[in-house]
Amino acid sequence: MMKKILFAMIASATALSAMSAAHAEGPYVGVGVTANRYDFSVPGATSADNHSGAKAGGKFFAGYDLNQTWAVEGGYADFGSKDYSYVNGAGAGGNVKSDSHGYYLAGKATMPVNEKVGVFGKLGVARVDNSLSGSGLSTGINGENKTGVYASLGAQYAINEKVSLTAEVEHFGKSADQGHKATGLALGARYNF
Repeated sequence: MMKKILFAMIASATALSAMSAAHAEGPYVGVGVTANRYDFSVPGATSADNHSGAKAGGKFFAGYDLNQTWAVEGGYADFGSKDYSYVNGAGAGGNVKSDSHGYYLAGKATMPVNEKVGVFGKLGVARVDNSLSGSGLSTGINGENKTGVYASLGAQYAINEKVSLTAEVEHFGKSADQGHKATGLALGARYNF
């Protein structure tokens, strides 16, 4: 039993030291693309266009690796914009347009899988601004700005000691009643200074 524990400790220390070469302490910046879900529900409307779907957006983030495990990160994500066109039972048309973006600040914990690959989780706070405008049945519709919990699970692959690729599932607080939904996917690239 002691041999197994000792072996596990040595393997963990080796993995952490190998990972630290690819993810050194210090600042980093990154850019990425996001895939976000939108959903619209206008009472009394029948769809002339798809009332739900995905939209691509962009992301910028920056952080500081305190060590090979812990980091602090902040970022901005543009979730894109999406329109929903509809008609009502009387044949009158209308439209809803949503445009959303968000900010986050989070702590990040990374665990190495091998020399090149690590898995990570982030937890913090997010602010999402959802702008809505409409015509027809949705005239006067208002956007929702929400602050909530930010959480993310993902993986990163070190191409070399300076450049890494990332993939993650991100959750930006609460979903808006109309438009942007809180959970999406992000693919990115980061540069370590």
